Amino acid sequence: MAWDGDDLAGQAEEVFERQQAVADARANRHSSTPAERAGSAKFESLRQSRSRIMGQLASATNPAHRKMLESALQSINDSLAAKD
Repeated sequence: MAWDGDDLAGQAEEVFERQQAVADARANRHSSTPAERAGSAKFESLRQSRSRIMGQLASATNPAHRKMLESALQSINDSLAAKD
């Protein structure tokens, strides 16, 4: 299956914005439980990994490397979407 980088980036941005809105709402309520803090830490880790992979994907020229990065990005996007 072919991946369009713009489509992936758009989907990932939508997921990120939804997750960020939820995180902001929780922070404003000051109702952070240990489970919520762990979830926020996991989200932040996924967000940072996504950002790093997007940067690498932008400069990757080897087709095999691009495919690996696209697969990793899709996995992260799926993980972020599953948190909804």
